Amino acid sequence: MSTYKVGYFIGSLSSTSINRILASALIKLAPDDLEFVEIAIRDLPLYSQDYDDDFPPEATAFKEAISAVDAVLFVTPEFNRSIPGALKNAIDWASRPWGQNSFDHIPAAMIGASVGKLGTAVGQQSLRAVLSFCNARQMTAPEAYIQYTPEGFGEDGTVNDASTEKFLRKYMLEFRNHIHRVLTVLPR
Repeated sequence: MSTYKVGYFIGSLSSTSINRILASALIKLAPDDLEFVEIAIRDLPLYSQDYDDDFPPEATAFKEAISAVDAVLFVTPEFNRSIPGALKNAIDWASRPWGQNSFDHIPAAMIGASVGKLGTAVGQQSLRAVLSFCNARQMTAPEAYIQYTPEGFGEDGTVNDASTEKFLRKYMLEFRNHIHRVLTVLPR
């Protein structure tokens, strides 16, 4: 059995991010053959095409971190019915300069938590559009829009609701299977 290295992005920069708690839960519930590393987006400067000929060290390290993983997982809130600006900025850095797109053919999945009943449904549709342009191989089902409640999750990522835990465990198994299928056809 292969072990797959998954880079995950937390779309929120908040120190109290509920999506960071969700990421911790996902890592705990994932199959044993998935290994996780956070790919931080906090220190990236704002992208400008002016940098394409001379990437700053933070952006170079960011792209190298993506190239070192087999797949990516986006754990992100929804801001104003779209993706957070910091996450969009990170995707812009990863996809540049032209012809050096770090997301080309990479297995990808997305999930997000919100206090609202719609979860992050609209924001994920926005993210799907951007990742489609970047040619990422997205897991399209199951979709996962998690309504966060303080009673449902512990600060350490413990899931206190049995049905949510079952769903998240299944989601991560499906993601693992998606990674395997994509990499069987399109090895990195």
